[in-house]
Amino acid sequence: MCSIMSYEGSSIKYEDFKKSFDKTISRGPDMSKIIDTKHGLMGFHRLAIMGLHEEGMQPFELDGSYLVCNGEIYCFRPIKKELEKKGYKFKSDSDCEILLPLYREYGLDMFEMLDAEFALVIYDAEKDSYIAARDPIGIRPLFYAYDKEGKILFASEAKNLVGLSDKVMPFPPGHYYSDGKFVCYRDMTKVDAVCYDSLEEIAKNIHDKLIKGIEKRLDADAPVGFLLSGGLDSSLVCAVASKILKKPIETFAIGMSTDAIDLKYAKEVADYIHSNHHEVIITKDDVLSALDEVISVLGTYDITTIRASIGMYLLCKAIHQTTDVRVLLTGEISDELFGYKYTDFAPDAEAFQKESEKRIRELYMYDVLRADRCISANSLEARVPFGDLDFVQYVMSIDPEKKLNKYGKGKYLLRHAFEGDYLPYSILMREKAAFSDAVGHSMVNYLKEYAENKYSAAEFEVLKSKYSFATPFTKESLLYREIFEKYYPDQAEMVVDFWMPNKSWEGCNVNDPSARVLSNYGDSGK
Repeated sequence: MCSIMSYEGSSIKYEDFKKSFDKTISRGPDMSKIIDTKHGLMGFHRLAIMGLHEEGMQPFELDGSYLVCNGEIYCFRPIKKELEKKGYKFKSDSDCEILLPLYREYGLDMFEMLDAEFALVIYDAEKDSYIAARDPIGIRPLFYAYDKEGKILFASEAKNLVGLSDKVMPFPPGHYYSDGKFVCYRDMTKVDAVCYDSLEEIAKNIHDKLIKGIEKRLDADAPVGFLLSGGLDSSLVCAVASKILKKPIETFAIGMSTDAIDLKYAKEVADYIHSNHHEVIITKDDVLSALDEVISVLGTYDITTIRASIGMYLLCKAIHQTTDVRVLLTGEISDELFGYKYTDFAPDAEAFQKESEKRIRELYMYDVLRADRCISANSLEARVPFGDLDFVQYVMSIDPEKKLNKYGKGKYLLRHAFEGDYLPYSILMREKAAFSDAVGHSMVNYLKEYAENKYSAAEFEVLKSKYSFATPFTKESLLYREIFEKYYPDQAEMVVDFWMPNKSWEGCNVNDPSARVLSNYGDSGK
């Protein structure tokens, strides 16, 4: 990961800009630079992943125009060759160095050409204006705000902008900003033509496209590792990567000292694929001690996101402290595409598809945010193969009737696609626990117990009434909101709401986001 920040105005002093920008130096601890474009400021904190030498340092410059980008441009080598044919010269192996020449050649049309995870800002010297853009899923973070004179600021994280503006908002995924307007250049939930392929054709396409998505994310000049929970999604990423690389990969798992549900399954997968496997064990004290720090890192009050982040954050912290790994592949986004425990209650295929569209549009506020912050706060880079644009576009287009759980097994299309020797059949067909529960049911119980003891019933009623937006509805949600407000005062609208099952569906009108409270949880997490 890297951190970027820009400002087109002049009322904010350099010292204040730098102080705010340095709040995210953990995203890019290798090198830092702030430049004056003569029409504002641009800053870059670098975590070197591609093109490790100093020549790959940003901002990049081309005839007075500048660019900062936090991203991985997976299609950059063929594009670079085409640009070289047009006379452009490059000084580094950085994938992001192609972006300014690409902008000069194609203008704003460049964004829909990119196979990438990115957030970027360009200062266009010719037009004397700033352009910003974010990838279509929002895997790389970007926020914006305005100073007192109405001049716009962009930054990788909300914490960079809190204190410089009264209102901080997330930059919408799949959009670019130009001439004061946000324009959608790609909507990943839009299906131009429904795919009515046979079950076997669908399985083959899912198989082939996911393998390509994983393979391109193994390209790094820095050491690569893998988060392995023992569930389907992370296990598939690890198994496929192991086959591609033809050598032992580095896998990492975490669990509670008392009831780590998934550690035994992660170990089973690791043994099967012959990885170099590492386990991190945490306690109740570790969980409660990390809570404040995790919420400050995340910039959210959402219950699910916070629960699932504690284990992930502590695991990534251990990886950073004890290994040389700098890139981590993860299993996020599969649930939103193929369904989760609560989508078994979808009344029909149309409702399933609409729910999937909603979740994909909002990913950047929940699971994707969790992966980015937990990993980047520990000076590592996240790569998300299930977020591959071609893969997502294909799965979203599949006839939703085939994505419904008619097979007696959730995510059957994905499981069927990888039947063979990738994983033990018991793992391939295992119903996985939610990540926060999989670390150990006790972790969520400890958090609930801590919140329950912190507030009396009367205190809860008084304190929750302070918040008219996303009003806390349990003592646990109040606890998280109170901590959030310490670090992000009056910025709750950055998150649209709580991640919860669709309460309008029969069987889903619950008051806790954990799949444990659903009637179909069954053998999950055993």
